[in-house]
Amino acid sequence: QVQLVESGGGQVQAGGSLRLSCAASGLTFSNVIMGWFRQAPGKEREFVAAITRSTGDTEYANSVKGRFTISRDSAKNTVFLQMNSLNHEDTAVYYCAARQGWVTSSSLYAYEIWGQGTQVTVSS
Repeated sequence: QVQLVESGGGQVQAGGSLRLSCAASGLTFSNVIMGWFRQAPGKEREFVAAITRSTGDTEYANSVKGRFTISRDSAKNTVFLQMNSLNHEDTAVYYCAARQGWVTSSSLYAYEIWGQGTQVTVSS
């Protein structure tokens, strides 16, 4: 059974940084896409970033380009999201997701497996 467990969330002041981790267990296939999504109170879940497990190709939402970096450690089945220059609009629950495939996707409906989420709160 595949399981995704996020960690690294917390509270940070505006302008600060956080690094989220997503540990995947049970992922045995090589063609895996890992993604990060977020959901703020009263808003729909939105795409943040994605990475292919095999080649490391990445995709970012415009709102986080230049501030967030997604990376992976394939040997450890772990994906990271380095978040810099955080602002209040980044406050949300951040979810890790996985899908089988070779190309990244920004659609949450493309992802089959989801973690429980980790809260990120940015205070001004």
